[in-house]
Amino acid sequence: MFINRIVTLLAALRPVIVQAHCDTAEGPAVKDGRKALETGNINYALKWIPAEGEAELRDVFERAMRVRTLGAEAAELADRLFLETMVRIHRMGEGVGFTGIQPVGTEIDPVVKAADEAIAVGSDSNLLPMVPQERRAELDKRFQAALAIRDFDVDDVAAARRYIAAYVSFFKYAEGEDHAHEHAHAGHSHEH
Repeated sequence: MFINRIVTLLAALRPVIVQAHCDTAEGPAVKDGRKALETGNINYALKWIPAEGEAELRDVFERAMRVRTLGAEAAELADRLFLETMVRIHRMGEGVGFTGIQPVGTEIDPVVKAADEAIAVGSDSNLLPMVPQERRAELDKRFQAALAIRDFDVDDVAAARRYIAAYVSFFKYAEGEDHAHEHAHAGHSHEH
């Protein structure tokens, strides 16, 4: 019994490698949420959530912007509520539960890091060798689709949501998730 407890405790202490990075403090969704708060432009965050979650996020954003003026602690709490609401709505749109925003330094799967880098530099040449040969053509197709619509006006939320839908499709496939499930970005579902 004592050994079972020790094994359980040690297992809990080992670093967890997450695949999805949209719910990490350093991930792209949270970065865009912070940018929305810094600029006062919610559109940076709206692209990450399905249209049916927009009213809820707008309400939390407006309240957060008011509360942020009350001091550093109030701003920290308001920011946290806004970011957690945004990521929760995003994850629900993907059909995945929300377990909180993962802390800075959370270990990310190397394939996810490579996919992020591919989007940043505009080339998937370092990513493709990391996936099985039979998946490379489809992965490159999804990468090219996301890249083709990556540059959009932040105030064109529909275009931004189309990009995020393509981006999520690319990432899900890179992660090895090629089963169909609903995703409500851009007001319609698509396969991942």
